[in-house]
Amino acid sequence: MGISESQLETWSHQGAVTTAKATHESIRNALDSYGWPNSVNFEVYLQGSYKNDTNIRRDMDVDVVVELNSTFFNNLSKEQQERFGFIPANYTWIDFRKDALNSLIDYYDRNRISEGNKSIKVQTSYLPADVVVCIQYRKYPSHPVNESDFAGGMTFCTRNENRQVINYPKIHYDNGVKKHQITNNQYKPTVRMFKNIRNYLVEKNYISKHLAPSYFLECLLYNVPNIKFEGTYQEKFRNIVNWLSKANLGSFVCQNEQLDLFGNSPEQWSVDNAKKLIENLIKLWENW
Repeated sequence: MGISESQLETWSHQGAVTTAKATHESIRNALDSYGWPNSVNFEVYLQGSYKNDTNIRRDMDVDVVVELNSTFFNNLSKEQQERFGFIPANYTWIDFRKDALNSLIDYYDRNRISEGNKSIKVQTSYLPADVVVCIQYRKYPSHPVNESDFAGGMTFCTRNENRQVINYPKIHYDNGVKKHQITNNQYKPTVRMFKNIRNYLVEKNYISKHLAPSYFLECLLYNVPNIKFEGTYQEKFRNIVNWLSKANLGSFVCQNEQLDLFGNSPEQWSVDNAKKLIENLIKLWENW
């Protein structure tokens, strides 16, 4: 019989968004109230489930990006940088992160701020916020035509290992919107359905809570053919899980289409963990 249509439909619902927007505005106000150097140009925006409309009821932390745009990193050679007239910056990401941290401490008080490996944790009056302080990243092709010929991302260094992390949250968002439209607005509800099912599997101790992080799960579903998102929620579940069980997972990309989903870096998923998730999804359906 499988999981009932009504249960799957309930699992597809979006969580509250009002407090997330208020959290975002609170962080923006904190940064705007700081005395920044005149040359500094930055933007503040949401990423993650609240930005992508894939948040579910139990999602709490709001992911906020604070991106420096008056300076940027890139993957060009020294000769290519010289050809475009790029010169080293006086105000670096290290300076920016220090000022961003100070602005948050000034606004919220030190006891509401803690520093994680990748983000600054802020206890706002609304929801907790994970603030990623980063700098614009430009990924150029091997032979760029001009200086605007790049994929736009962001980058920062981890606090514990001083390791560079590169991601593309804006492209991730844009690609999710396109897939949602192409699938007749079924992509995002389906992502939420699977996130709730993942939570159910964790609660029942079928899988560990670290097996399938939400970002990886969303990217996994992004690789599923659009036609598999048609029909009832029961049909979506069966068609998607059946397809995933036979797919070549190693060829999957992240939703930004700039990075491989599976690999050995801390920002990539394990194929074995994805297969364990798929196996448990099949068992859940068969034993419901």
